[in-house]
Amino acid sequence: MLFARLTRAAIVASLAFAVPTIGAAEIFKGETAGVGDPVHTMFVTFTNQAAKADIQIQVNAGQTLTKSMLKGAKGEIDFFSTVPSLVNLMAGQKRMYEKVDGAPEFAKNIRSILGFKAGAYHPVTLSGSGIENWEDLKGKTVFTGPPAGSASATSEALIKIITGYVAGEDYQAVRLSWGEGYAALADGKIDMMVRPAEIGSANIERFGLSGEFRVLSIPEEKVGDAEMQALFGRPGRGMLSFDGDVYKGQLTSGDITALGFTQFIGTHADVSDDVVYGATKAFWENLDDVHATAFFLKDVTPETAFTSVNVPLHPGAVRYYEEAGIAIPDELRSGS
Repeated sequence: MLFARLTRAAIVASLAFAVPTIGAAEIFKGETAGVGDPVHTMFVTFTNQAAKADIQIQVNAGQTLTKSMLKGAKGEIDFFSTVPSLVNLMAGQKRMYEKVDGAPEFAKNIRSILGFKAGAYHPVTLSGSGIENWEDLKGKTVFTGPPAGSASATSEALIKIITGYVAGEDYQAVRLSWGEGYAALADGKIDMMVRPAEIGSANIERFGLSGEFRVLSIPEEKVGDAEMQALFGRPGRGMLSFDGDVYKGQLTSGDITALGFTQFIGTHADVSDDVVYGATKAFWENLDDVHATAFFLKDVTPETAFTSVNVPLHPGAVRYYEEAGIAIPDELRSGS
């Protein structure tokens, strides 16, 4: 599935509409990824709009999304950023949730508010690294993601589908925090970094400010492979194409084909319907402000509200979407 073709565009801010105030007496807990991540940008934008309805969400940033979703499912926090594929892992008590007692039951408590196209996996290597195509990864050191997250497994699966290379055998896979991964590439301690980021990311762009770098594109002949199509078809994944010129100093010419990823903003079933309704309403009725916040958020529209969402909507969100005349997929109504 092709998400979108993205190029540079100007974004113009406009005044927000006033939203009725509710829930001002309580401060809600929220968790998201680190500063500079598109997930963080979207979540903070959501909380900023919610504040216009006097719904105060205290944001704890720099968190691992696998853990945040579990805390949300347990009701320990109220709002969180998460990855659609993690829902199935929790429901099936697999991988990072294998030893979590009651994980399948916790998963049933998760509710969604809205989904969005977050960006693409960027396989980034600096000029002079000796890497100009995927086959050049043989014997190299590659940062694939944090130890406890799902991104590292996805990055390693992408490399294996394209090259047949196995992490730990054909190349050295390094798992660090996101910030450490950026620093390791900049310092020449690793040869490539695979980083999920929004298109036009300032964190990726910075490698072109003092030199040149390359974002590897998925080879055209691999796009149709059954394994690649299966990877594109996983919850929260898809194929995305963007113009390589969006980044200064980027060496891959023409369009770059990448593994796209989506996220959703979640909550849990016990959060008040009025609170979720007010936050959802404030977000969508201040959409101009949302679009003005970041380049990639211009693609957030009512038509994309349920992108890759694979858990029921919170009843408060359902209430807003119904009032706004936004069609809700039947499978997302079961939680209301």
